[in-house]
Amino acid sequence: MCDNRFGRRGFGMRHDHYGRNFGPQREFRVPVNIVKNDDSYEMLIFAPDRNKEDFKINVQGLELTISYELKDNLGEKRNWVRQEFSKSSFQRTFMIDNTVDTENISAQYINGILQLTLPIVPGSDKPAQEINVS
Repeated sequence: MCDNRFGRRGFGMRHDHYGRNFGPQREFRVPVNIVKNDDSYEMLIFAPDRNKEDFKINVQGLELTISYELKDNLGEKRNWVRQEFSKSSFQRTFMIDNTVDTENISAQYINGILQLTLPIVPGSDKPAQEINVS
């Protein structure tokens, strides 16, 4: 897996940047770590103090979308003296390829981290091949 802003190739996943806002009105983006293991990719999404029922994970074609919709909770209104963080809705989209076994993706939410395991189809993860110019 890789983040395509670094231009790396040969991995099974790229982060999608189209439609992204820049400047002071940029929308909230949760941090994501991605690890490639021998038989799977592991995504760790930092999203503390959320309800696991409100996460939505969707695979459509070669797009994996992870979102969280914050439900309006009028009981949460408080007279803040200081507020340096708050919960927010978010959506992240990643491009995957055919090396990911989309039928067996699993997710769990533990201690503020949403962890997705994306199994790699056995034998589909081939190393990059260099082509000589003649």
